[in-house]
Amino acid sequence: MEQLVSPPQQADRLAYTEVLRVPTMSVGTYYLPAGATDPQSPHTEDEIYVILQGQGILRAESGDALAVPGAALFVPAGEHHSFVEIVEPLFMYVVFSPGEGTNATADR
Repeated sequence: MEQLVSPPQQADRLAYTEVLRVPTMSVGTYYLPAGATDPQSPHTEDEIYVILQGQGILRAESGDALAVPGAALFVPAGEHHSFVEIVEPLFMYVVFSPGEGTNATADR
């Protein structure tokens, strides 16, 4: 067993940190300060955000979802999405399946 312990970032900038990678998934932490612009582009893997702290909205092609503590938000591979209206700093776990970047190809 491996335990992931990642305290929230205490910074004024966004930060993504991968904390686990195995062949079938990767897990990271993502921090977005209040008012931040989320620069994400579509990923080649399915993704789940587990919100630990903060408040905002996850805006995706399939619709908007509240990003609040306890929410688990799914984004399918290839879908445009980003966090908007971040009124309290967001801190979350991000789970990619398979591991982030493993479905990418040279021609994408």
